[in-house]
Amino acid sequence: MKLTDISTFVVGNPTPGNGGRYFVFVRLTTDGNVHGVGEAYCVPFHPDIVAHMAVDVFGRYFAGRDPHDIESLWRRVYSAGYTQHADLSLMGVLSALEMACWDIIGKEAGQPVYKLLGGRVHERLRSYTYIYARPGDATDVYADPELAAQRATEYVAQGFTALKFDPAGPYSAFDGRLLSLAAMERCERFMRLLREAVGTRADLLFGTHGQMTAAGAVRLARRLEPYDPLWFEEPVPPDAPEEMARVAAATRIPIAAGERLATKYDFGRLLRAGGAAILQMNLGRVGGILEAKKIAAMAEVQQALIAPHLYCGPVVGAANIQLATCSPNFLILEGIERWQGSHADVLKKPIRWEEGYVIPPIEPGLGVELNDAFIARHPYQGDRLHLEMGQEPLQG
Repeated sequence: MKLTDISTFVVGNPTPGNGGRYFVFVRLTTDGNVHGVGEAYCVPFHPDIVAHMAVDVFGRYFAGRDPHDIESLWRRVYSAGYTQHADLSLMGVLSALEMACWDIIGKEAGQPVYKLLGGRVHERLRSYTYIYARPGDATDVYADPELAAQRATEYVAQGFTALKFDPAGPYSAFDGRLLSLAAMERCERFMRLLREAVGTRADLLFGTHGQMTAAGAVRLARRLEPYDPLWFEEPVPPDAPEEMARVAAATRIPIAAGERLATKYDFGRLLRAGGAAILQMNLGRVGGILEAKKIAAMAEVQQALIAPHLYCGPVVGAANIQLATCSPNFLILEGIERWQGSHADVLKKPIRWEEGYVIPPIEPGLGVELNDAFIARHPYQGDRLHLEMGQEPLQG
């Protein structure tokens, strides 16, 4: 079996746009006309450039190769251009190509990918969602704790047993910083009202975006501890795992981190530092499915759990599901609400979600196929990136 061709798809994410402004998918084809799909997460260039990068990397390292040879393909790309370093852009492209290879491998074997990585451990996968804004909201759900508490009860009624929210305010290229007293008061009020609203029916996941210094994060954590959140997410920027460890050592709240890390090497540094009890690898950035499985095994040795990250499209979501299904130390899976809307429409068959849980597919490969008709109707025509940070320093 040899890889012969690549197609790329840059898909605009229609309103409300949850999961980012666009998705970047690839489809690889073999000489036996077997197809596999993959997705790159949040590469910091215009998505058309990302698509060209995928074509370039495919032509240099994948074309004419056997997709089963994941390890050798991975090492060649990881070392491209005399790098041998966790370059997030290259890893995003590699992740898309690697997961497409696994999709092909599973289809060729007639098995879901999780069956080829140790087999099914979990019959269903607990999932969580962000608390999202809705059309017609009179206020901003991210700034209005009363509205967020009301929305939380609605999600719990749908079956969710865990909810994430990020009330600390805007984040910028100049973080970390110390939050103001007003911002900390708002964060504590969110925690208090949401805990009162959901009681013990749902875990609360406190999100940030690396906004604080370690000292500032510890200061906020002490306000949040009485409400027993399941985790405190990425409280400091991702470039200093030893600072993340300072926060972890100073709070009773488990620290979750990893969406902006790539490869076993980044995660190894985080684990050695003691920086996180919950690892949030995004399979569209981390280096693909096999790399994520290795990280999950490293975490298992240190009694850390995995909670695959998703703020992109459902192909990464499908890869996350494969990893979660075969990983003993899986905790919880991020989804975009109930995987409805564009996250269902961009697939021929939506991901199966039932009363707070994702049901792993039994179809071979990743278990998803792209809906080309939907993709053709939704090209991305903007110039902004998938996610962007504030460009000016913030006070508090």
